[in-house]
Amino acid sequence: MPRVSYLVTVSGPDRIGVGAELFAALARVSAHGGQLSDVAQITIRGSLVLCGEVTVDETVRAEDVRRALASCDIERDGISTHVERVIPDLALEGGRLLVTLLAPRIDAAHLEGIFRAIAAVGATCERIVHLASYPVDCYELVVRGSDHAALRETVTRVAQASGVDLAVQRAGLHRRAKHLVVMDADSTLLQDEVIDLLAEECDCADEVTKITELAMAGELDFAESLRRRVALLEGLDASVLDRVRQRLRLTPGARTLLRTLHRLGYVPAVVSGGFVEVLAPLLAELHVEYLEANHLEIIDGKLTGRLTSPIVDRAGKARALERFAAEVGVPLAQTVAVGDGANDIDMISVAGLGIAFNAKPVVREHADAALSVPYLDAVLYFLGISREEIETQ
Repeated sequence: MPRVSYLVTVSGPDRIGVGAELFAALARVSAHGGQLSDVAQITIRGSLVLCGEVTVDETVRAEDVRRALASCDIERDGISTHVERVIPDLALEGGRLLVTLLAPRIDAAHLEGIFRAIAAVGATCERIVHLASYPVDCYELVVRGSDHAALRETVTRVAQASGVDLAVQRAGLHRRAKHLVVMDADSTLLQDEVIDLLAEECDCADEVTKITELAMAGELDFAESLRRRVALLEGLDASVLDRVRQRLRLTPGARTLLRTLHRLGYVPAVVSGGFVEVLAPLLAELHVEYLEANHLEIIDGKLTGRLTSPIVDRAGKARALERFAAEVGVPLAQTVAVGDGANDIDMISVAGLGIAFNAKPVVREHADAALSVPYLDAVLYFLGISREEIETQ
């Protein structure tokens, strides 16, 4: 026998028991071979919209559904109901993507631009979740469409033009599976550049800055620039490493990010072009077990101006991420890389989700998502973790 579907919408002031009453009515409607097809609910400031779709034999009419609702006494205390016959065949085809929007404040004009972009490629938004309202605004949209490439390109262009940070990812249970989250240290986990602090200790800050500028101008690669900068530290007493470590400042939100990752069973790691001798004790205090960084050669309590192992450069960072993923036992699709510099590009590119954190334009071009806010824990929103979950002890 042919089947029909009815969408029942309950709206009005939220009150205890209204859900039970709706499902009691739908159970009566579907008692003879029917089934509940879909359910959705949203409550904003005490105002409820609750929808249930039931699929039944075509002999069941809209009037039968309305009588079932009346028998369960739903329409009281300001609650109203609406019954509409729907045609399942008109459902939009295509898979789902998660579009995460983040900015200091997201207003209606921002959302208008994003939703027009979604509609322009023939896609539609099925669900909106407000993940956070402070210290930043963040919304996650579940979007269905058949052309994911066009959707990604269009919404990214609109978001960049309006100053909204954006991530577009595939939907699925993998987002709540175990993840490895790998971060750069300097200017990502930390506000500081360790080599600059060391240079200040040996009064060679100007020389180090000049070498850094040559590297940024493309006249030196990272490995050579690091060797030249470390060479200027020759003769420095190793005790300065402790002083430099005490001067390090974590990026706002770093402790919250690490605490939340640990609580949810995710694994944090640091892969840095900096130095193990400075970073390892700090990361031990933060309970970060996975670290890949350069080693300073120390003889008789003095820095020799040399490194004792292969340099952790752009390619080395990507290899470290892959090795850590294998050790932790997660596929690359469940890895996240966060960085700000050109030597993070390979790591960001190989990760399942690459995030450019207050990064240079060339890094943003290679990343899946970009953050321009100063809070490192905003990374959690791109994992679908709400502010409420972050603050749950």
